[in-house]
Amino acid sequence: MSFSRARVAGTVADRAMRPCLFYGWWIVAACLVSGTVANGFGLYGAGVYLHTVTAVMGWSVGLVSGGITVFYVVSALLLTSVGVGVSRFGPRPVVGLGALALAAGVAGIGQASQPWQVYTAFVVMGVGWSCLSMTAITATLAPWFDRHYGRAVSIASLGASIGGMIGPPVLVLGIARISFLATTMAASVLTVVALLPLAWFVLRRRPQDMGLLPDGAPSHATASAAGTHHCWKRLKALRTAALGSVVASFGIGMMVQIGFLTQQVALITSSLSAPGAAAVVSTTAAAALVGRLGLARFADRINARNATAAVLLLAAAALGALALFPVPAVLVGASMAYGLTVGNVTILSPIIVRREFGAASFGAVYGVASTGIQLVAAMGPGFYGLLHDASGGYGLPLLSAAVLDVLAAGLVVLGGRKPLTSPKSPGTTP
Repeated sequence: MSFSRARVAGTVADRAMRPCLFYGWWIVAACLVSGTVANGFGLYGAGVYLHTVTAVMGWSVGLVSGGITVFYVVSALLLTSVGVGVSRFGPRPVVGLGALALAAGVAGIGQASQPWQVYTAFVVMGVGWSCLSMTAITATLAPWFDRHYGRAVSIASLGASIGGMIGPPVLVLGIARISFLATTMAASVLTVVALLPLAWFVLRRRPQDMGLLPDGAPSHATASAAGTHHCWKRLKALRTAALGSVVASFGIGMMVQIGFLTQQVALITSSLSAPGAAAVVSTTAAAALVGRLGLARFADRINARNATAAVLLLAAAALGALALFPVPAVLVGASMAYGLTVGNVTILSPIIVRREFGAASFGAVYGVASTGIQLVAAMGPGFYGLLHDASGGYGLPLLSAAVLDVLAAGLVVLGGRKPLTSPKSPGTTP
């Protein structure tokens, strides 16, 4: 009887001492803002910089596009280091470095007068974007959430959609009103002002440093909240079918996605006017936001591998419809359907890795996985372009992309059939 009373008293005390809002949700809010700025002025802004630089300087699209390729490759090669850095040192120095590098790159591209300066600016932007990417965000959130990790990542990832919807129009408007140089300088200053205070005053490494536990669990839940203490070495993790299937399936899914998004305007303008094509692209981005919101609601209740397969199959169906029925009604409807899958292909990979490899190993394991995924994804524009030139249209690349998405759906399901065995002994990543 005394034991029961003590337990009840302890529970009441825990509830009284716990804040109304778990601090981890402030970390989520900071990550959302970081993702908005990084994607608005970095990832999605790159297309605006490409168009403006070629128009102002008279350089070829191919020449400047090489800088964007460098941007993707540099960021991909740094993702492993970013994941490890967040795990070992916390998000503060990584996000701080990312803010300064992104700001410097954006400012630099506005002042570039030689091709090598454009390439240098894109290299620096690649460093900044890698430090502010989904890899950094998911590694930041991994220690803070267990049961609600999927929801936390889904909410934080809304910044990517918001940045994609707001960033390019703001940059285009600024360039038209106050010049390219002034706009890039303003974007650079805004990046520093928005992100450095968040990095220093809001972001923290782990809840235990503040006397908290993941998900805001009460103190008597320490044992259950701690979870596994095993640490995976990167090479050992890569040898597992679980991680290999994540890299292969999401690499293919992202390659198809990036290729489609870069070719979407050219694809649609064959049947619609330029304003109509722009409206369809905006609708696709809005659908991506809706898809992310939907996943945020159910992310912690679903089988992430099965959900990934369903998303990839929906994407395949949309691509197939675009290839076989290129009429305006189908172009609009299939683009909206594809938009629902865009954000979720990005979000589900860290959820799977966090669940299957644990929080302690997440930064290193997902860092190397995301490097592989992005390197495969970088081939997307070339994949569509080569098949388009070889066939004289978009039918073949779209059908090929649909087949690849079906293959990726099968890989992600099969990769999770065999349960993971824990490492034989705990260790640190190499």
